[in-house]
Amino acid sequence: MSKNVTKQYIFASDFDQTLSFNDSGFVLSEILGIPAAEFERKATGMAKLNLVQQGAELAYLLLHDPQFRHVRREHLVEVGKRIPLKERIDLLYKILDRRIPGYHFEFFVLSAAPAEIVQSALEGVVPADHIYGTEFKYSQTGEIETILRVTAGYGKVARLVELQEALQIGPDRVVYAGDGSSDVHAMLHVNRDAGLTIAVSETRDVTQTAKRTVLSTNALAMLVPILEEVVGWEQPEIHEFFERNGFLVREWAKARTDWLTLRSARAEINDAATG
Repeated sequence: MSKNVTKQYIFASDFDQTLSFNDSGFVLSEILGIPAAEFERKATGMAKLNLVQQGAELAYLLLHDPQFRHVRREHLVEVGKRIPLKERIDLLYKILDRRIPGYHFEFFVLSAAPAEIVQSALEGVVPADHIYGTEFKYSQTGEIETILRVTAGYGKVARLVELQEALQIGPDRVVYAGDGSSDVHAMLHVNRDAGLTIAVSETRDVTQTAKRTVLSTNALAMLVPILEEVVGWEQPEIHEFFERNGFLVREWAKARTDWLTLRSARAEINDAATG
């Protein structure tokens, strides 16, 4: 790490559909020969029961569902190898590590997906000890015996707090990126302490919570709000920075997203009259 680095930050990212294009559960279902619609039905049903942390549905299916109970560690590793990743996560890691003058970002992945999947998918890109996923205890036969820890919902907040304490990094120097409702707890925590939150999807819950939203198939796009909000650069400086790292910004559209539900005023009057 450069001795010129003076400002230490944590950059924490979700995995499924934040650094990857596919949800781990769908890829595992494909390997097991389970229709994607069947997995989605089971995961949605479990989420509606509110008995599991949002985002941790796959972990609980692996522990309790007959169709998933025979999954072993090697299956999870294979899932990781098959998940299509967003472009240039490797360069994102390197840039955050040492290529922004005066800044160093410790890059962590916090995911509800099984740790074996995420570590396999990001092998050679993000160190395994910087990846936190759902942890299992395995029996002597190789079956999943119990869940040791789930990095989902408030579990992500707890992990962030641990990292901040271990690295002695203040709450205002945390950047969190995610794509869905399982990231909302972490984003609210980071927002409360004046950190930066980035949504990488148009999912309503997360876009309404995150301070910035960036949509791209390239992981490097997450640098834009960091360079603007944290480093304080303007667009010309950011364009130049991307060019120095081998990329041209061809399209950069800034837009505010409004979510509306419209219903006939006549229908409202009729409902009131019959109510």
